[in-house]
Amino acid sequence: MSAVTFLTPITEEIKLVEERMRAQAEAAHPDLRAALEHLLKSGGKRIRPTLGLLVGSLFGAPLEKLVTLGAAVELLHTATLVHDDLIDGALLRRGTPTLNARWAPPATVLTGDFLFARAAKLAAETDHLPLMNLFGETLSVIVNGELTQMFTSRGLINRDNYYKRIYAKTASLFEMTARAAVMVSPAGEEASEAMRDFGYQLGMAFQIVDDVLDFTGDQTSVGKPLGSDLHNGLVTLPAIYYAEAHPTDPHILSLPNGGWANNENMVELINQIRASGFARQAMQEASARIDRALTQLEKFEPCAERDALENLAKYFVDRKV
Repeated sequence: MSAVTFLTPITEEIKLVEERMRAQAEAAHPDLRAALEHLLKSGGKRIRPTLGLLVGSLFGAPLEKLVTLGAAVELLHTATLVHDDLIDGALLRRGTPTLNARWAPPATVLTGDFLFARAAKLAAETDHLPLMNLFGETLSVIVNGELTQMFTSRGLINRDNYYKRIYAKTASLFEMTARAAVMVSPAGEEASEAMRDFGYQLGMAFQIVDDVLDFTGDQTSVGKPLGSDLHNGLVTLPAIYYAEAHPTDPHILSLPNGGWANNENMVELINQIRASGFARQAMQEASARIDRALTQLEKFEPCAERDALENLAKYFVDRKV
């Protein structure tokens, strides 16, 4: 599934989102402007603002509010990536040097803080108090999820914990984006709830596919070492499936006690998971979530935006990076 198929109805609108994002650093320190430019050029298909633009357009939301929402959502997402890369010590994202690979930690933290602040300001510019509350709640979910992952999730083989973790990390922002796009439209609560679930299912599927690609993707395309989650002690869905099928595997048994720190053992475990069928099983779970998302779209009349949202959903499980 080509990205072109879901971008076609909003090609010009995405450019407006990019312009709004760049404008947030116009009066800032020159190095901060350079940092934002580096982040905006480092890749990404603007999936979240695309989701908001398509959902909002489907329900007749004003373009100005959708562009503002799209810029707020993408800046929030970018800010979380800046801080995540620093916390993880990641030097590459999508094959491009991260901000913390170029700057000292204090400067990187402050850049992330600036982006959070500008994202909040943009959310306020929608002049819609319930949306602003939703935006703040979602940011709290993301930060709390990051702290939970840092302090209690490493080495933990628990499916419920995994689902809560990927909701906080990824799905909460997709859910908020889709719901917020309806909130600034004339549509009612039924449409809002349908799109909330659509965004939720998309976000959960998106992260599951990411976690599968961490085992099965091409390292050059993924832009980071394969198996990096497990090397950091994060047990994702393919590894959980493997652990449930091989509970006595010594490498699995070592994980709750910090076994991920043994590089040789983790390489062996990653290879075992790659050779098993559990990555494919995880992809099937992601596909089932996309199917549930598509049932929400069936409630609304066919149109270009609905078709594009369907293509966007299918792209999530077709993508290779």
